[in-house]
Amino acid sequence: MNVAFPRLSSNDHVLVTGVAGFIGMHVAQRLCRDDVQVTGVDNFDPYYDIRLKEARIANLMQYKNITLFRRDLADEKTALSLFHNNSFTHVIHLAAQPGVRYSLQNPSAYLRNNVVAFGHLLEGCRYQKIHHLVYASSSSVYGANHTLPFSENQFVDHSLSLYAATKKANELMAHSYSHLYRLPSTGLRFFTVYGPWGRPDMSPMLFADAILNKRPIKVFNHGKMRRDFTFIDDIVEGVVRIAAIPPGNDSVSDAPYSIYNIGNHTPVELETFIDILAELLGKSAVREYLPMQQGDMKETYADVSRLAAVTGFVPNTSLKDGLRQFTDWFKSWQTTCGKSR
Repeated sequence: MNVAFPRLSSNDHVLVTGVAGFIGMHVAQRLCRDDVQVTGVDNFDPYYDIRLKEARIANLMQYKNITLFRRDLADEKTALSLFHNNSFTHVIHLAAQPGVRYSLQNPSAYLRNNVVAFGHLLEGCRYQKIHHLVYASSSSVYGANHTLPFSENQFVDHSLSLYAATKKANELMAHSYSHLYRLPSTGLRFFTVYGPWGRPDMSPMLFADAILNKRPIKVFNHGKMRRDFTFIDDIVEGVVRIAAIPPGNDSVSDAPYSIYNIGNHTPVELETFIDILAELLGKSAVREYLPMQQGDMKETYADVSRLAAVTGFVPNTSLKDGLRQFTDWFKSWQTTCGKSR
């Protein structure tokens, strides 16, 4: 028996932050295709090549139901002006300073872009009485937990990186606003997202570039790592379904607040990931085995039973199918860009 689940519609106006980012572009594109009115905002931070962000935005310009702004949410007046000058029904907050390892080099960027900016966003949502705030958390919040699969019911008080700590801080901040102001908020713990238009600092692009250019791939912890690789289309499906379903009241605090894992619930050995990628690229992979990096987790594995129960959806794209779509895009992007990334 098929069950109909709520969907956002042309009656909704969604603010998508981080719209020039990997997940942000895909979510905005999906909403546009669903005839939802979209406003996208991004500060075009030069953490990685701006050309990729500009190309993502160019991809969105084909849609007539999206408005784009270059704004820095860490600036309070700029952030609040978005809400004063527009009328949003929903907010999907995907803007953040990403990357575990970079948080060891530039911690202030994480405090500014992940904590300060999120505080300004919460104030805007409170001011406008947003129907539902959905924001990106991360599987990194599970930190030192060893009980697998990772469940939303587990304590997440042992972060292994500042990046993870800022994501946990977002969950706590959102809960306080849900409790104090009845702001419906939902955090989504994403598990190792990959696919076309992905970030250059993540393993698919780093490894593909190394394989095609016959450079060694840096394999940390001597390859003894597993990741719950989740294809971008599955992430987007989870996001848009959750956005249309405001949370019920939390069982402890009675606040309209919830947390969901979105992962492929199938952890894969890093060595297997490299083998599949090399096969699809038609090249051999040279590996350079290195010790574990500070801040990294050895394994991630999502329990998605809560997501399935509420949305009727479970991510299911196989790694090989997802990487095939990624490699097709990556080779095209290299040609378009004129050089290897």
